[in-house]
Amino acid sequence: MALIGKVRAYLKATVRDYEWPAVVIGFIYFFCLLAAYYVVRPVRDQLSAAVGSTNLPIFYIATFIVTFLLTPVFGALAARFTRRQFVPAVYGFFLLCVLGFIPLFQMQETIGAKVLGSVFFVWVSVFNLLVVALFWSLMADVFDREQARRLFPLIGAGGALGAIFGPLMTKQLVFLVGITGLLIISALLLAVCIGMIYPLFNWSRRHPVAGEPDRDKRVIGGSILAGLFATLREPFLRKVALLMLLGDGVGTVVYALVADYNGAANLTAAARINFSASLDLAANSLQIIFQLVITRELLVRVGPIGPLVLDGVIKACMLLGLFVVGGGWIVVVSIVTRASAYGIFKPAADSLYTEVDAETRYKTKNFIDTTVWRFGDVVVNVGLNSLRGLGVATGGLALMAAAAGLTSAWVGWRLARSLPVSAKQAGDRSS
Repeated sequence: MALIGKVRAYLKATVRDYEWPAVVIGFIYFFCLLAAYYVVRPVRDQLSAAVGSTNLPIFYIATFIVTFLLTPVFGALAARFTRRQFVPAVYGFFLLCVLGFIPLFQMQETIGAKVLGSVFFVWVSVFNLLVVALFWSLMADVFDREQARRLFPLIGAGGALGAIFGPLMTKQLVFLVGITGLLIISALLLAVCIGMIYPLFNWSRRHPVAGEPDRDKRVIGGSILAGLFATLREPFLRKVALLMLLGDGVGTVVYALVADYNGAANLTAAARINFSASLDLAANSLQIIFQLVITRELLVRVGPIGPLVLDGVIKACMLLGLFVVGGGWIVVVSIVTRASAYGIFKPAADSLYTEVDAETRYKTKNFIDTTVWRFGDVVVNVGLNSLRGLGVATGGLALMAAAAGLTSAWVGWRLARSLPVSAKQAGDRSS
């Protein structure tokens, strides 16, 4: 009973009465979105484990190329259509892609497992970054700065629960329905996401952000490459991009090491899928604890800088532990660093975009969260293989990744100097 009372008090302090419909819709939307992704992610990850981390640069280069080519397409949609038009269209496209993979997997023997698996790896990687980046762009467009600090961790918890539900379903169903069944489930979850978008638009129209009453009808306009140019031009956005690259550097090194561990410990595709789903389940369970217990408090009390610094420190400490312990500690490192990346870093980084204009919110955020991220994947993986070729062992790689984590914490702290003026003033008022 005491726990229920604390939860009620937390929710009452966090959510205003009129905000509840939007919070519930956003919660369900993000729950289904990440569940759809995490149902199929283990299918992708077992491929990484099967081929080994030394072959990952090929996959990441292909993913980067596809992401880079899609960026101007996304920019063109955002420039010429209202959010009511282009947001559902993007999700509808990916839903059709999920369904399109069903007959392809049924023809796997004809197509070839390596070719089909490579295409699926690229598609899942692009799908993950693009649809999640679009979700948070929309959230930053629906809510203002003060609402984002209160509500984003709670809405993000919906995604964390979906990220628990997805791998749980995969673990239970992979041996029963196979890949085809998992794809159908993912498509159904994406359909629910589309169904959540329009009620969210309607709420936003009834409760517009101050000073911008017509966001639902607004056409952003501008260049389809505005995200690239803005990132290169603005110091604030360059620091955000650098933060993403440093976080990606840590995540990519950990992903490669745990992929090798999975491939060595599990000899069948089903066993590798089951291991990956278990890893996802543990990381995403910890993520929701971070979001509700740590991230919200830091965002409300000190703004986004606190979580950004804390995330870098956590990653550095975990990787120093890998240097000391080695071996199976990589599983713990993977769980904690992923939970921190998505439970602490991501809500804080996404809240930064409430401080910028609509073109930056959609185009630049998409560019940083997708193209910059995938560029980092390529550079880190190529560098990883080069270092291994020079004889650098796991301990040395862990130390380098720990240095990237500490650098991320420092850049997060310095980011306060580059925040837009409105954000600095708000931070001064809240302190």
